[in-house]
Amino acid sequence: MSRYRMVVRYDGTNYVGYQVQPNGNTIQAELEKALKKVHKGEPVKVTASGRTDARVHAMGQVIHFDTPLSIPPDNWKRALTSILPDDIHIKSVEQVAEDFHARYDTIGKEYRYFVRNHKEPDLFRRHYTHHVKASLDMDAMVKACHYLKGENDFTSFCSPKTDIKGSKVRTIYEADVKKQLDEVIFTFRGSGFLYNMVRILVGTLLEVGRNERTPEDILAIIEAKDRGAAGKTAPPQGLFLWEVFY
Repeated sequence: MSRYRMVVRYDGTNYVGYQVQPNGNTIQAELEKALKKVHKGEPVKVTASGRTDARVHAMGQVIHFDTPLSIPPDNWKRALTSILPDDIHIKSVEQVAEDFHARYDTIGKEYRYFVRNHKEPDLFRRHYTHHVKASLDMDAMVKACHYLKGENDFTSFCSPKTDIKGSKVRTIYEADVKKQLDEVIFTFRGSGFLYNMVRILVGTLLEVGRNERTPEDILAIIEAKDRGAAGKTAPPQGLFLWEVFY
């Protein structure tokens, strides 16, 4: 058996999430379907760095799989690309040690969230940005980002629907927001992220941007350890899993 690591990009618009579910098509199901075809009908399980929700995208999702086949990495990429739908793309494939694990070996992830900040929506970016009409105070949001950095219990920024039973302490190494023309881009890099954490962070920061909260409110929200203290959950389509670190 050989183990391979793949970096996968996908447009999550037409999927109910990454992980196989009974109520609709998923990224995992498409990857396993393609691998099953290459393996002449034999099922192959893939393991990802983590799940993404319905309509969430990825520029750098990482998965691993085991195979008895001896196929060069470039040929894996070519074969799978020819089978997969157009909204899933294999960026790279490499053979790795048999003990490599896409989920348990991660040391951090980067997510980016895109907001169209304009009075008019952009029809052709609607699946990849969250449209916000209101004028946003960039300086206030930048200041608020500063308070998110470091090791904290991020219970306030975690959906109560989470299946995490243990600690909700995570470390955010980078929290940043910048504006490029009509697009506001949030970047978060951290040791790990809780369920819906990035979308709740963005929803809260947008409230700061609309001057509905102050940047300093972030400290009280973290201290509260209560989901009700934070802002609304931003919609999924603006979120991208950008990179996974090992």
